[in-house]
Amino acid sequence: MQKVLRIKILLVDDKENNLLSMESIFAKDNYQITRANSGREALKILLKEWDFTLILMDVEMPDLNGFETATLIYQREKLQQIPIIFITAHSYGDESIFKAYKAGAVDYIYKPIQPNLLRAKVSVYIELFKKNRQLIEQEQKLRAINKSLEIEVNDRIASEEKIKELNKQLLKNIEELESTNKELDQFAFIASHDLQEPLRKIRTFSDRIATKYSDKLDSDGKLYLDKMQGACERMQTLIDDILAFSKIAGTKDLLVYSDMNVILQDILSDMDLQINEKNAQITIDPLPKLFVYPTLIKLLFQNIINNALKYSKKNIAPIIKITSKIETPENSSDNIAIKKYCRIQVQDNGIGFEQKYAEQIFKMFKRLHGNSEYAGTGIGLAICKKIIEEHNGYISAKSEINNGTTFTISFPLEIHVPAQVADNSL
Repeated sequence: MQKVLRIKILLVDDKENNLLSMESIFAKDNYQITRANSGREALKILLKEWDFTLILMDVEMPDLNGFETATLIYQREKLQQIPIIFITAHSYGDESIFKAYKAGAVDYIYKPIQPNLLRAKVSVYIELFKKNRQLIEQEQKLRAINKSLEIEVNDRIASEEKIKELNKQLLKNIEELESTNKELDQFAFIASHDLQEPLRKIRTFSDRIATKYSDKLDSDGKLYLDKMQGACERMQTLIDDILAFSKIAGTKDLLVYSDMNVILQDILSDMDLQINEKNAQITIDPLPKLFVYPTLIKLLFQNIINNALKYSKKNIAPIIKITSKIETPENSSDNIAIKKYCRIQVQDNGIGFEQKYAEQIFKMFKRLHGNSEYAGTGIGLAICKKIIEEHNGYISAKSEINNGTTFTISFPLEIHVPAQVADNSL
C-alpha cells in the first residue's frame, strides 16, 4: 500500500486575524496547519516537530523578526530543508531582498494576500516536496537494492569459490578412487590367480586319495575327504567369482546394438542343464534392442537367473518371468541425450527375503541365507550391480519372504547412436 504524505504547514504571524485569514485560505486543501504568534513560539514548535512541508512567516514581528527567525531555524540541520515563504506589507529594496534570500527565503508574498496566488505558490512547493520525497524514497530503495545485490554478488562469489574448491577436491577424490579401484582390481586378479595353483594341487591330491585309498578309509575318513573336496569346490567358485568381478571393467569393449531376446535365448541354452534339473519354467516377453556390452550382459542375466534357480522353494518348480517396458523420467528434457529407460524385470517365486535387505544384497560377500542348502559366495549380485553401473543404469530388488523376488534392471535409451558402437543385430 502506498504511503500517504502528510502536508504540514507552519503559519507564523504576530497578528491573530492574519493567521485566521491564511488558515481559511487552505481550509479546502486538507493540510495540517500549525500556528505560531511569534518567532520564538515558532522556534519552540520546531524544537519538537521538524517534519513541516512549508513555513509561511510574516517579516515584521516584534522581538524576533522573520529574517532573524529564519536564520535561527536554519541553524538546525534537521530544519534546513524546510522552505520559507515570507509575507510582508512592505516593498524592500534589493539589499533587503538579498538578505531575505540569504536567511533562507524561497519566495515573497505581499499583503494584502491574494488567496489564489498564495494557494498556487504553496501548491508548487508542496508538489516539489512530494517529488523530493519520492526521490528520497527511490534513493533509499535503490540503496537497499544495491546493498542486497552487493551481498548477493559477494555470496555468489564466495559460493563459486567454494564450488571451485569442492570440484577440485571432488576431482582429486575421483582420481584417487579410480586409482584405488584399479589397484584393488589388480590385487583381486593377482590374488585369485595365485590361489589357483595351491587349490589345484589340493584338489588333485584329494582326488588321488579318493581314488587310491577310498576302500582303506573308514567312515570318518571318507566324511573328512568329502568335506575337503566340497570346500575346494566352494573355494574354486569363490575364486572364479572374484576373477569375474575384477575383470568387469576390462571386459567391455564397444557398445553393441543388441537384440536382448537373442542374448536371453543364448543364456537359457547355456543353462539348459540347470533349468531342467530344477524343472523350471521361464517365460520371456519380447524385449527391445539395446546398446550394451554383450559379454557383460550375458554374465548379468546368468547370475540373476541362477540366483532364482538357487533360491527356489523346496519341491516347488521355479517359475521365472522376464518382462520389459519403456519409461520416461518425470524431469526429462529435450536437451539431454538420455530421455527414456528400458526397465527389464526378472520375477521368481522363490524363498525371497526381507525387504530391508534389498540394498545389502548387492554388496560384496553379503549372504542372507546361512543354510548350506542355499550357500553362495555373496559376489554374484555385486557383479550384477557393477555391470549395470558400467551401462549407466541401475538395479534394484523387491522381495518378501516366501513370496519370491523381482529384480528391476534399468537401461538408459539413447536418442542418437553413439559414435563408437557396433551393430551386431543380435
